[in-house]
Amino acid sequence: MNDTAHALSSSRTLWDLLARRAELTPDRPVLLQDERSLSFGALRARAERVAAGLYDMGVRPGTVVAWQLPTRIETALLSFALARLGAVQSPVIPFYRDREVGFALRESKAEFFAVPGTWRGFDHTGMARRLGAKGIFEAYDTLPDGDPAVLPPPPAEGTSVRWIYWTSGTTSDPKGVLHTDRSLIAGGSCLGHALRPTSDDVGSIAFPYAHIGGPDYMVMVLLYGFPAVLFEQFALPEALEGYRRHGVTIAGGSTAFYSMFLAEQRRQAGGGKVVPTLRLLAGGGAPKPPEVYHAVVREMGVQLTHGYGMTEVPMITMGAPDDTAENLATTEGRPPRGMEIRIVAGEVRLRGEAVCQGYLDPAQTAAAFDEEGFLRTGDLGYLTDSGHLVLTGRLKDVIIRKGENISAKEIEDLLHRHPAVGDVAVIGLPDAERGERVCAVVEQPAGAQELTLAALTSHLREEGLSPHKLPEQLELVDALPRNETLRKILKYKLRERYSGTVK
Repeated sequence: MNDTAHALSSSRTLWDLLARRAELTPDRPVLLQDERSLSFGALRARAERVAAGLYDMGVRPGTVVAWQLPTRIETALLSFALARLGAVQSPVIPFYRDREVGFALRESKAEFFAVPGTWRGFDHTGMARRLGAKGIFEAYDTLPDGDPAVLPPPPAEGTSVRWIYWTSGTTSDPKGVLHTDRSLIAGGSCLGHALRPTSDDVGSIAFPYAHIGGPDYMVMVLLYGFPAVLFEQFALPEALEGYRRHGVTIAGGSTAFYSMFLAEQRRQAGGGKVVPTLRLLAGGGAPKPPEVYHAVVREMGVQLTHGYGMTEVPMITMGAPDDTAENLATTEGRPPRGMEIRIVAGEVRLRGEAVCQGYLDPAQTAAAFDEEGFLRTGDLGYLTDSGHLVLTGRLKDVIIRKGENISAKEIEDLLHRHPAVGDVAVIGLPDAERGERVCAVVEQPAGAQELTLAALTSHLREEGLSPHKLPEQLELVDALPRNETLRKILKYKLRERYSGTVK
């Protein structure tokens, strides 16, 4: 971390961080989208006017404001305006619908709700009215506006809960995760410390800004003073023009994003780089098979650094560009200073400033932290002698076959080396004889020869997998089910689909 970034990382609040960056480099661009550009100074000035407009509407320090908005310059402006006021923000992923949105509005007791109107064919305003939301207002092209002279002083401390983020809720109701400005600044500082960007870089936010990765990335942008290109909708090859036009040097999001860039590189005529200025792919949020790392470096000619984070802790570990290839391929990187990792009975537990304050439900908070204040992640892993973290699976993703524990991730990593495997999810299915049987669900790349169970198990035997871990069932699918944020595979949907099948 350079001296300027290190000094800025001590900012008390997100607004304090923006104000200090705007003083340093007021005219440098911070947000780029299509033909539009916003500087650090303009972001601060316009956010203050939006804050004044919100104040005129009745938003005060501590007021809970939910927003369900796409990745746009206006979304960042609204979020910083709320940070200026010291309101409590409850970002909601724009792809969520009545069940998740209604739950978030009820549990957070939101007094205002910002929506994009009709977006991508869905009437968000109509849904908000249907759910009985309070204080509905549209915030897509236009935002509230007012005279900053009416504003009270900005918040003086950053340790109060001012953010309610929502876990995915793929198997049950979402959890409301409580964050402070300081926990978000700590997470973004960790990301920047690992990636080591410079003011000459051009970053990108191609995932939902309402995801915990939104403030994580924006903190890094403010600390290091470089711009980020915003993509309201990420799809390749359509988005490539934006990456090329703005000269993006750092891209990514998650493993699915790496694979999409890799697929475009393979389609590139003449063998040139798919994004000529790109030097680094980075992300997290989902497991990264070692073969994906090696393929990106080999075929795209860029570095790939992957990290480990979650809604509760936006940045836990991150690979660094100067790590060894072995560590970048097989680990999740190292924790930054201030992040304590403890392995208890194989489970990864965490303590540090970037860890959330708990959940809206006190009972969930009590269950999530141990007696020494470490967060139980539910992830399994170990630390290497060099301090790098290796994740081996999830507590809930261990398959127990005839009393033996089997790691789904171990099998998945080996299957990624097979040329007929594009992506794969290994799951345990109920089995009267075995307790659980091992099932591999495979998404094949275009043009691949149809994979058979015999070929799959032969490959795994050649890779040295123990016979008792070999899959007994293979399912081929056109596309694995994924969520709409970081494109994580939804294994619970696969279990639901195949639990009644017998092979």
